[in-house]
Amino acid sequence: MARRRVKLSFSPDLVGEPVIHELGRRFPVVTNIRRADVTRDEGWVVLEVDGELEDIDRGLTYCQERGVRVDPVEGELAT
Repeated sequence: MARRRVKLSFSPDLVGEPVIHELGRRFPVVTNIRRADVTRDEGWVVLEVDGELEDIDRGLTYCQERGVRVDPVEGELAT
């Protein structure tokens, strides 16, 4: 099993869409929100995604195709 940490950035037209829910529903991955800052106009989420590497990659590609910016997050996250 693999794990990726990514930062998802949402534009105003996507901030109300259930992209993370769809990611977990469409692909056999487990998502864990570690940090987030979401307003009515924009938002970002630091997300851990666990699963098979191929499934994670396909899921993150799906997010990008929806218009979400996906950036890798390195290192430990403070709680």
